[in-house]
Amino acid sequence: MAHSSRVKRTITVTQPRQNFHVSRRSFLEAGALLGAAAALPEPLRAGVATAPSLNPGLPALAPAPGGVREYDLTIAETIVRLDGRNARATTINGTVPGPVLRFREGEEAVIRVRNTLSEDTSIHWHGIILPPEMDGVPGLSFPGIRPGETFEYRFAVKQAGTYWYHSHSGLQEQLGHYGALIIEPAERSGPAYDREHALVLSDWTFENPYRVLSRLKKQPDAYNYQRRTVADFFRDVARDGFSATISDRWMWAGMRMNPTDIADVTGATYSYLLNGRTAEEPWTAQFAPGERVLLRVINAAAGSYFDVRVPGLPMTVVQVSGQPVEPVETEEFRIAIAETYDVIVQLPDDRAYAVYAEAMDRSGFTAATLAPRAGVLADLPSRRRRPLLTMADMGMDHSAMGGMDGMDHAEMGHDMPPSAPATAAADDEHAGHEMSEMGDAAALRAPGTLPPETPHGTDTHGNGNAMVPMSTKSRLAEPGAGLGEDGRRVLLYSQLRSAAPYAEFRAPTREIEIHLTGNMERFTWAIDGVPYDEAEPIEFTYGERIRLTMVNDTMMNHPMHLHGMWMELENGQGDRSPRIHTINVKPAERVSLLVTADAPGRWAFHCHVLYHMEVGMFREVRVSAPTGHEGHGDAE
Repeated sequence: MAHSSRVKRTITVTQPRQNFHVSRRSFLEAGALLGAAAALPEPLRAGVATAPSLNPGLPALAPAPGGVREYDLTIAETIVRLDGRNARATTINGTVPGPVLRFREGEEAVIRVRNTLSEDTSIHWHGIILPPEMDGVPGLSFPGIRPGETFEYRFAVKQAGTYWYHSHSGLQEQLGHYGALIIEPAERSGPAYDREHALVLSDWTFENPYRVLSRLKKQPDAYNYQRRTVADFFRDVARDGFSATISDRWMWAGMRMNPTDIADVTGATYSYLLNGRTAEEPWTAQFAPGERVLLRVINAAAGSYFDVRVPGLPMTVVQVSGQPVEPVETEEFRIAIAETYDVIVQLPDDRAYAVYAEAMDRSGFTAATLAPRAGVLADLPSRRRRPLLTMADMGMDHSAMGGMDGMDHAEMGHDMPPSAPATAAADDEHAGHEMSEMGDAAALRAPGTLPPETPHGTDTHGNGNAMVPMSTKSRLAEPGAGLGEDGRRVLLYSQLRSAAPYAEFRAPTREIEIHLTGNMERFTWAIDGVPYDEAEPIEFTYGERIRLTMVNDTMMNHPMHLHGMWMELENGQGDRSPRIHTINVKPAERVSLLVTADAPGRWAFHCHVLYHMEVGMFREVRVSAPTGHEGHGDAE
């Protein structure tokens, strides 16, 4: 396809928001908004933090008249109270997060969205299977919602589970433009529970998000306040010896990396929120002793992963990505950006418990309280030490890393050991679009097997990629950096198993291998080293079955999200492979998923770290229309 026929990227706003410009006019406007908020009665101030009230849980969902459930949403700039300060947020119906939208499977959803901002906006229904024109990605599936306009979303609700919604315009998501979306099944099934609560995790910065991005472009570790110190050096010498410690420091310096680079944006600027509140004034959920409480946990953050636990109690995971899984008991789970997990907790007595969500890099945390009555708070655990990445995490052979003096970061991994065979896909400069034909008998992975460790080929994906690992492997059975070292049971992707086998579990007929690439020093992120503005669409043929293999060539985690179609994670569970809309790909990991191209149209595929997507880790997936049909049709 020629570049001239591709639609220019319009999913982001490339200039800073006008309302963050510190002019006399904007200063006076902000003062007027603050004054108006202060004049309102306390209960009416949008987002104002008051003494924690007891939330009884989600009520029973009343039937929708005529099977049509309608909502009216207003997107506005609002002064809210966050982390003890007044903040200017992009709100949905005046709050951060926006209202919980609830539907029942089989209904028709009608959602009218009015834009009162001075810029375009949008809403994407994350994980919902619907027609592409209702998916909410400006410049790809619809034009966006102009200032002063109202757009009506209308689609059939064909699934159940925990999902969420958010802006797909610029960096509005970082400013509070998100909320929970919960769909009740047509007939209740699955594990029993007595009460349910929606828990929306997020991060907030009082900086202009475009300033955050600008700082990252100039200094990618600007928010890393947890770099190793001289004291760390001497402690490592005492533990590992002088030579080993110097060697380790030399290797990281040669790669121009830091083992504490776990997150791009940290608690140095972020306030971590749970349902819009910090741990200092926590959101409080009610329970009665002995009840089984369903917690619908959503990570709506722009740049933060969370490690979630209820100290002192086990949790039973019953849904992932809104889809039922066989119950798995655990004590902690890591939730990547854009993921959702449903867990059931049984509260045995009448004391308060915490839902504790710690940032993956340990730079901060948030918490909610589960309380039997008003006025009681839970004890919080001590914070853990920040994790460190290792050469093994980076897919590097520690013994082969000598002689790095003067090595350019962009040349890391170019020289492979002579014995390392390069895969055909990795050798091809356009590996992301090379498809290999497979026969049905050999195409499905045998139950209990994961993708093998694979040496990286000679293709380093150009100047847009700073390094490649020596080899990549499946890490689905690994908890991730900073987890599993204290004896606590941690949920693994390899444990997830669909609650029921699929009626149709077909073998793939071709494979697409893509590489997640980036340059930390320049803060550039892309797929196959090519940013979105320069990339051709990934083409799917309607009805085909594809193995999508993702290879992470970077040192960062990437939560990859495919719009419009389910991905079946090949985690060794055969026809019980879990169905997901978002997958976290760890550093130096190779992960494969099966996709049925059953949704004609143009769909987004991207990293859900907002700042990674903004600078180019995004692709269009184009599914051809079925033979004899025109238009995009509905995705089922």
